[in-house]
Amino acid sequence: MGKGFSGKILKVDLTTGITSVDEHDEAWYRRYMGGRALIAYYLLKETKPGTDPLGPDNLAIFAPGIVTGVNVSGNGRNGVGALSPLTGGFGNAEAGGYWGAELRRAGWDAIVVRGKAAHPVYLWINEHGVEIRDARQLWGRSTGETEDLMREELGDALVRTCLIGQAGENLVRFACVVNDRSRFAGRTGLGAVMGSKNLKGIAVRAGRGQLPVADPAGVKSLQKWMTENLDLVFNFYDVGTAGGLKGLSVAGGLPTFNFQEGSFAGADKITGTTMRDTILVKRDTCYACAVRCKRVVEVKEPLQVDRRYGGPEYESLSALGNNNGVDDLIKLAKANEMCAAYGLDSISVGMAIGFALECAEKGLLTEKDTPAVKLAWGDGDLVMKLIDQITFRQGIGDLLAEGTARASAKIGRGSAEFALHVKGQEFPMHEPRIKHALGLGYALSPTGADHMHNMHDTGYGAENRGVKILREAWGIEAKPIPAHGLDDTKMEMWFHQTHWRHFLDAVGMCHFLPYTPEHMVGLVNAVTGWDVTNRELLEVGQRAATMARAVNIREGFDHEHDALPKRMYGRFRNDNSPTGKPMDPAEVERVVHKMYARSGWDQRGTPTAAGLERLGISWVAEAMQPTSATRNSKRALVAA
Repeated sequence: MGKGFSGKILKVDLTTGITSVDEHDEAWYRRYMGGRALIAYYLLKETKPGTDPLGPDNLAIFAPGIVTGVNVSGNGRNGVGALSPLTGGFGNAEAGGYWGAELRRAGWDAIVVRGKAAHPVYLWINEHGVEIRDARQLWGRSTGETEDLMREELGDALVRTCLIGQAGENLVRFACVVNDRSRFAGRTGLGAVMGSKNLKGIAVRAGRGQLPVADPAGVKSLQKWMTENLDLVFNFYDVGTAGGLKGLSVAGGLPTFNFQEGSFAGADKITGTTMRDTILVKRDTCYACAVRCKRVVEVKEPLQVDRRYGGPEYESLSALGNNNGVDDLIKLAKANEMCAAYGLDSISVGMAIGFALECAEKGLLTEKDTPAVKLAWGDGDLVMKLIDQITFRQGIGDLLAEGTARASAKIGRGSAEFALHVKGQEFPMHEPRIKHALGLGYALSPTGADHMHNMHDTGYGAENRGVKILREAWGIEAKPIPAHGLDDTKMEMWFHQTHWRHFLDAVGMCHFLPYTPEHMVGLVNAVTGWDVTNRELLEVGQRAATMARAVNIREGFDHEHDALPKRMYGRFRNDNSPTGKPMDPAEVERVVHKMYARSGWDQRGTPTAAGLERLGISWVAEAMQPTSATRNSKRALVAA
C-alpha cells in the first residue's frame, strides 16, 4: 500500500447507528484520488435512480484528496457531495480550512453517511474511534455557537468542525456546509442534505503528527518554491478575491441588478481595497498555506460584525451587494456573517434576492405578496431581513428558500426569464457576456452554473504565464484569445483547463495557487511514491467530470439542460457594458455538441461505451441508466 492514503473510508448509517469501514486497493486510489471523483463513484454505486435528495437513502459524502493534509500550500481542501436538493442531480462543493486535513490525519480518507437519525446527532472522530453523539442541545444554533459548544463538551479547543446552521436544519435548498466557522462548501445545497439526516456536524481531532509521504524532500521542495514565489499571488494576500471587483465594473462585467447591467456606481465602496483600508483586521489562511488570502473583518458600530466568521470574499460581496444594488460595506459584511452563521450559500441567496427584486420591479411581486418587506434595489437592511426570512422560511423567504427555478415556476408570468440558473443552480458572480467560454462552461457544468471548474477567457487575453503553461503542459495550440466567441483554439484550451480543475478538486488542491501541471505531478509522486504523468492526472479530471455527468444522466438530465438563460443572448440594459457582447445561441449549441464528442459522449451528452472504456470506468455504463420517472421529473423542473 502506497503513501497518501490510509485505505480506509468511514461509512455511517444514521438510521441503524452502525459504523463500518470501506477498504480499497492502491489502484482504486490512483484511479479516483478523492474529492469529486470519489463522490461520483459512491453516488453511482450506492444510490438508486430517483433517490430523494432530502430522503434517508441519499448519501452525504465528505471527501478530501490524496494530498490533503500534507504540508504544502493550497492542499487544505475537501469535497462534500450528495444528490443535490437544489438541482436534483450531482451535488458537490469544496471547502478549505483545517477540517479536511484533520480528518486525513485522524486516519480516514473520506466519510460516507446514509440514513436518518431519530434525533439530531453529530459525529465525533478521534484517535480512539468514531462515536455518534446526541446533538439535540445544538439544534437550532448557529455554526459559531455550535462549534463553541462542541469544543466545550469535548474538552478540546483544537477540535475541527464541519457543520450546518439553521438553514440546513430548515432544508433551505441552497444551505451550505461550514468548515471551521469561516470556510464553506457553498454550492448545490449540501447543508440541507445534512439537515435532512438530522446530522448537525462532524467534529474531528487527530492524534497523530504529519502524514507519511514517500518523498519528504520532494514535498518540502514544492513548499519552498511556493514561499519563494508568493509574488505570483500577492494580490490575493493584499486585497483578497474582492480585489478585482472594481475592475470588473469598469470593464462592464460586474453582475448588477440581477445581471441586467454590467457596471455598478457603488463599486468603489465595496471593493477589496476599501475593505482592506477600513474593516479588515487580519489575514487568515488554510492548512499549511503560506498565501493567507482569507479576510477577517470586524465592526463595532453601527452594526457588530463578528471577526470569528472571517470576512466576505468576492462572490459574497458581489452577490449580496452589486447584484442587489447595495453599496454599504458594513451591511454587506454583516450579511456575509449571517450567511456564515446560518449556513447559507451566499451566491444563491444573493441571486434569490435579486430575482425577487426584479420580480417586484416588473410588477410580478407586489406589497400584497410581501406584506412584511418592501422589495426595492439598494437596501442593505432588506438584504439582511430576507436572509433571515429565507433561513427560517418565513414570508417570501419560504418561496425563495426553494431556489429561483422553483420560485419562478410558482410565480409564473414570465418570471423564468430572470431566474438565472443552469440545471437549477443560480449563476455565480461572473458574467458570461464578457467571457463566452465561461458561459459555455456554465451550460456544461455537472453541478449547474459554476465558475470554479471552468475557464475565464479574460485570463488568457495576452501572452502570459497561463497561456504558456497550457501550451507547454499539453502540447496544444494555446495562444492569446479574445474574450468573445468559441473558436476551436479557445475550446481546446477550455477542455484542458476545466478538466485540470476537476482533477484539482479530486486531489484536494486550491485553484488559486500558481502550480503548474509539472508541479502537481511532482507533488502526487512525492506523496504517494507513484510515477504519474500529467496526462494521467488530467484523466483523473476527465473521469471525475464524466462520472458526475453519468449521475445527471441517470437522474434524467439530457442535452436540453445544457443551456443558458435567455438573458445571456441579449444586450445589457441601457447597453452599459463596454466589453459585453451577447452570446450566440447557435454557436453555443454547436460547441456544446463539439465538447460532447471531445469528452467521449454522444450527441445527447451521454458518455459512450468507448469513452468510458478509455477512462477505465466501463462499469458506469450500467450504473448511469435512468428510469422514465427520473427523466421526466428533471425535464419538468427545467421546463418550468
